[in-house]
Amino acid sequence: MRILLIGAGGTLGGAVREALTERGHKVIGVGRSGGDLVADVTDPEAVARLYEEAGALDAVAVAAGDAVFKPLGELTADDFTTTFRGKALSQFELVRQGARHVAPNGSFTLVSGIIAEQPIVAGAAASAANGAVEAFVRAAAIELPPQRINAVSPTVAEESLPAYGPFFPGMETVPAARVATAYVRSIEGAQTGQVYRVW
Repeated sequence: MRILLIGAGGTLGGAVREALTERGHKVIGVGRSGGDLVADVTDPEAVARLYEEAGALDAVAVAAGDAVFKPLGELTADDFTTTFRGKALSQFELVRQGARHVAPNGSFTLVSGIIAEQPIVAGAAASAANGAVEAFVRAAAIELPPQRINAVSPTVAEESLPAYGPFFPGMETVPAARVATAYVRSIEGAQTGQVYRVW
């Protein structure tokens, strides 16, 4: 398969790319500042250009998304807007436009996160955006067939503890490689409308 992978240069994205490449897929990595293709997917016009550059695709997978982490009392309207654009709206746009570029039997794999269901202090904006992604997946799944759509909801990756550990006290971590297996399941499997939790 030809798979467009958003965030391929990150911790999770690197593990997903490795897992998919090992299984014989052609992965086209996308990053904001580097990769096989460069695009800021928070910009709908950049998404349109990305699909034109990428060519025929069998799947689109997302392994990145920006969110603002601040205590609720310190969050601004702009923080919520930034978080929804970075984590939710960008993924919605990849599906909205991508449906015309992905093979009829192709798939989309989005990313949410554990805090959609297990909230943390300073995570209200990110929790809301993750929940929106999961609701979108369930809704889109009834309109996209024969294309499929799922989400992967990971907990904190072991490799990301130095950056995010303080936000997730007492939560178990998983290796990024284990999260990557959920992407393989979504892309190569037959289910749609699912949220694959890797906690």
